[in-house]
Amino acid sequence: MIQATHLKKSYDLGGQIVHALDDVNIHIAPGEMVAIRGPSGSGKSTLMNIIGCLDRPDQGQYVLGGEDVSTLDDDELADVRNRRIGFVFQSFNLLPRMSALENVELPIQYAGGHEARHRAMRALVSVGLGDRTHHEPNQLSGGQRQRVAIARALVNDPSIILADEPTGALDTRTGEEVLALLSELHGQGRTIIIVTHDLAVAKHCPREIYLKDGRVKENSNDEIQMANE
Repeated sequence: MIQATHLKKSYDLGGQIVHALDDVNIHIAPGEMVAIRGPSGSGKSTLMNIIGCLDRPDQGQYVLGGEDVSTLDDDELADVRNRRIGFVFQSFNLLPRMSALENVELPIQYAGGHEARHRAMRALVSVGLGDRTHHEPNQLSGGQRQRVAIARALVNDPSIILADEPTGALDTRTGEEVLALLSELHGQGRTIIIVTHDLAVAKHCPREIYLKDGRVKENSNDEIQMANE
């Protein structure tokens, strides 16, 4: 599903070069549930942006589903994002004057798809919000807003769900409910990638990729491979 090799990404911050990613190599198989964890400044957000086709590496190769996307232009990256990746953000990113149903319909409309209302309704039902379709975000709890965001991520049937700190704006109990929903989607065969600084969140994933100072420091899959040798 995801094969990234020798990724490098640097930024010029006021004349100082910051190496956000320094020779990062990762592999994520179809149907895995993986946490990408690290402290602030570790490079995990940069890696997330590259995995999500929101940015390109300065060097290295990123192959997504057999397609080398590391050199695509902006329009081509946008097409890959819409077809293959569903995003879930900490702050939900819902449009405040639209209903839950209208928010979930948006990715279908951007993709020029059909049956937007029916597909959006089905996605909301799948996350347990069939009775909240006409509520606006300010009429929903934090957990319900995140479920709307997950429904929006699912509506185009992407192969990957990329969740950036999905419980960061939620209380502990509600966060556990959202993680349970993501685990359920993983059980249905979807590839789930959770980007987090929180060890408790990462523990919900069978595998963790740990970043520090722009490099992969730990990868539990490597440990499993070593144990099997």
